[in-house]
Amino acid sequence: MDLPVSRSIIHTHHGEDRVTLSYDARFLRRKVLTTDSGARFLVDLEQTTSLDRGDAFALDDGRRIEVVPAAEALLDVRGDLTRLAWHIGNRHMPCQIEANRLLIQRDHVIRAMLETLGATLAEVEEAFTPEGGAYGHGRTHSHGH
Repeated sequence: MDLPVSRSIIHTHHGEDRVTLSYDARFLRRKVLTTDSGARFLVDLEQTTSLDRGDAFALDDGRRIEVVPAAEALLDVRGDLTRLAWHIGNRHMPCQIEANRLLIQRDHVIRAMLETLGATLAEVEEAFTPEGGAYGHGRTHSHGH
């Protein structure tokens, strides 16, 4: 069975169908995905790519498949956001920065650290779209720049 193939990503806010993916699942190079309506397609990109809300897969049959962030188990972090963001970033944790809160993936060690720093924490289930890496390189995973 031949599947439609996507070898490129476009930046659009709509498509003929959608694929809902977690933050970790939105970091891929080659994988078979299933859309929300049940259609399957192959992603075959030149390099591993970090996808976000507003991206879409351009299939070789002309269709566009919109990328939608999935709801995930997160921590809503409130308090002295500048100080808390510094500590989260110092541990290289992905972090969604908003005006009145930070969102991070649930982690019991980081949770304990944030509580010690005086943060107010709440467990939430929301889409996770953290800040990208510095220097326009998307996600970062090490100190190698």
